[in-house]
Amino acid sequence: MQNARPLIRFALVALTLFATGRPVLAEAIKVFILAGQSNMEGKAKMSLLEYQAQQPGTSERFAAYRTLDGKWRERDDVRIQFLERGGPLTVGYGSPQCIGLELAFGWTVGDQIKEPVLLIKAAWGGRSLWRDFRPPSAGLPAEATLAKMLADEQKRKPATTMDDIRSGFGGSYRDMVTEVNRGVADVARHFPGHTPADCQFAGFIWLQGWNDMINPAYTAEYETNMVKFIRDVRQEFHAPTLPFVIAQMGIDGTNASAGIRTFRAVQAAAAAWPEFVGNVALVKAEAYWDYEAAAVFKKGWRENLAEWNKVGSDYPYHYLGSPKTLCGIGQACAEAVLRLQKSQR
Repeated sequence: MQNARPLIRFALVALTLFATGRPVLAEAIKVFILAGQSNMEGKAKMSLLEYQAQQPGTSERFAAYRTLDGKWRERDDVRIQFLERGGPLTVGYGSPQCIGLELAFGWTVGDQIKEPVLLIKAAWGGRSLWRDFRPPSAGLPAEATLAKMLADEQKRKPATTMDDIRSGFGGSYRDMVTEVNRGVADVARHFPGHTPADCQFAGFIWLQGWNDMINPAYTAEYETNMVKFIRDVRQEFHAPTLPFVIAQMGIDGTNASAGIRTFRAVQAAAAAWPEFVGNVALVKAEAYWDYEAAAVFKKGWRENLAEWNKVGSDYPYHYLGSPKTLCGIGQACAEAVLRLQKSQR
């Protein structure tokens, strides 16, 4: 029935035009931006998802995404663009042969929003907010910092110039903007008959942090860089109160190291700025940590491979490649952004 929704909408528009002779306003396309580094890419392997979707203890968690005969469903009312891939929302829109939080996120907002939904995902592994996603308003680091970076880089690549060092700052931010603008410009490919003017930015979901967490200097600047990032994103897309959700680092759950706990605190501090009350939410991803997978990893996943292949598919910094974890985070982020939208009405 969900796949029929766009056709029904098109038929109603056509009938109205035929009956009145007047054009009708096109239905808005609700656009959600999903951005970050490798965990936003999504590292839960399809092979594990396929297994868990058929097991008595876990099948119910993934039942909404499957047909009665065991095939993965597609949603024509929720479309996704992830770099060079795009189409109806279904499994496989994480890293190759993987899923990320987009599956549960898109399903949840699609079930709650009557308008068509377009997810635009911009994510690349190994990126920091301090450098790669650095927002324009943050400017460049101090000249002494840049000079040290240049000297260090020239030890590996003697031909490196200061321009090379400077140009790396904000590169992923600019790539993210390019991806979003490309997705909006190409909206007719996802929803025929629609134009970019029909697109309305409905939310921004941010899942990132590892590369900043492992560098104390980056962590120290994260709060202010995150605040500037939110402001700049809203200005970039002309959406001054765009609902913004930060998925707080959840790695290791309640057993997190002091470094992870410190990083969680600076993420929470950024979300708590007075100007963000009612328009920025923090989702505590630690609540969805997969302790079963973590226990097998800890005792040795290689030595217990058969057991491991039933619960995990990647390292802890990739949330153990757990479909349960990533779907839990995705659903929580969707519910958070929907609450923000409701509070702004």
